[in-house]
Amino acid sequence: MLLEIVQTINTYLSDYILVFLLVGVGLWYTIRTRFVQIRYFGEGMRRLFGNMSLRGGRQERGMSSFQAVATAIAAQVGTGNIVGSAGAILAGGPGAIFWMWVIAFFGMATIYAEATMAIRTRKHGDDGSYHGGPVYYITTAFKGGFGRFLAGFFAVAIVLALGCMGCMVQSNSIGSTFETAFHIPSWITGIVLVVICAFIFLGGVQRLASVTEKLVPVMAAIFLVGAVAVLAVRFRYIPETFGMIFRYAFQPQAIIGGSFGAALKIAVSQGAKRGLFSNEAGMGSTPHAHAQANVKDPHEQGVVAMISVFIDTFVVLTLNALVIISTLYTDGGPLADGYVGAVTGQLDSANLAQTAFGTVMGTGLGSAFVAICLFFFAFSTILGWNLFGKINVIYLFGQKSTVIYTVVALVFIFLGTVTSNDLVWALTDMFNFLMVIPNAIALFALTGVVVKGLPHKRG
Repeated sequence: MLLEIVQTINTYLSDYILVFLLVGVGLWYTIRTRFVQIRYFGEGMRRLFGNMSLRGGRQERGMSSFQAVATAIAAQVGTGNIVGSAGAILAGGPGAIFWMWVIAFFGMATIYAEATMAIRTRKHGDDGSYHGGPVYYITTAFKGGFGRFLAGFFAVAIVLALGCMGCMVQSNSIGSTFETAFHIPSWITGIVLVVICAFIFLGGVQRLASVTEKLVPVMAAIFLVGAVAVLAVRFRYIPETFGMIFRYAFQPQAIIGGSFGAALKIAVSQGAKRGLFSNEAGMGSTPHAHAQANVKDPHEQGVVAMISVFIDTFVVLTLNALVIISTLYTDGGPLADGYVGAVTGQLDSANLAQTAFGTVMGTGLGSAFVAICLFFFAFSTILGWNLFGKINVIYLFGQKSTVIYTVVALVFIFLGTVTSNDLVWALTDMFNFLMVIPNAIALFALTGVVVKGLPHKRG
């Protein structure tokens, strides 16, 4: 009963409110900043890769700019890129990827606003970190009781969505894929995961930064090499793959059935929902990481933050989608006629990527490759999300509450590897969606501050 209620709420949130708010705030900032994601894209690339280092060193406070964006990417590049994009393709057809691109393009302007406001409103923490994020710019946008209510609502939602249940979802993906690929009991994976996470959590922001600055480039390189290798083998299907993405974006009924209107709504909503879970632009999570950056001008971190969305969606997620579509949806593939018939009992979002990579690498190697990539992706997301939850726990209950929070988070991480609960997944989605509402309202209210901070010269 409760599961059905939560799923109904999620349907309305994702199909109507979420699409409106995500596209609305992204389009609004795209116009008001005069396409900041295009004008300052080059500057963002130079600032990110010009400062890239796997040994950024211990900072006096917070993180280096690269460490901050590495932590943001660690949070963004998770199961949403592999499992989420697979689910979007199954439910909305290949065209759902097009709508993910649209959401991400506008999301680059949104995250510019989020990152710059996170820098402007952050507070100095006693633990050598900065405390910054939506709760601080929400209370800047709205003074008094209304602001405190919105900030408290956001803080509770993110602690539940990411700090607790979200980490459970990520660890569940790790446990299930490792059991499938390597036949390792999921409870053993859970224990190892908890021990590693506890070591990093207890080391604070500096240890987290040291891990993410090394982990993110390595995990991205491993996935890129594997995906490019598969696409090289399936090279002749790449034009057809892109053709399907664009064709089924506007004719989804041809691949997923139903009426044109209903199919289009599914494709768009899947693109918005899974796009949010993948790049998190507009959700209010990654501003916590960008607030840690040691930069003089908020604009500097804003343009770098845009590149994190670009890498997440236009590189990692797109490569995964191209592998899936070029191997499974092209001529002779099991999904060439759509997600219908007996194939629905054999393929789902959890094993779709493993099946796709396995068509070229072989079943065993394909499963192992995806399991390893998913481990890196989900593990890095757990690290980032734990930090985001911790910052909001401190906002709600003070610094002393972080010990209890850490213990609770570790329990959820272990439970995720040994249980699979549809209600937990549905609740995670619901709180993810609810986070968008106060965050988007505050971003609309802070438009003048964000636009005023843009440099006069073109980047």
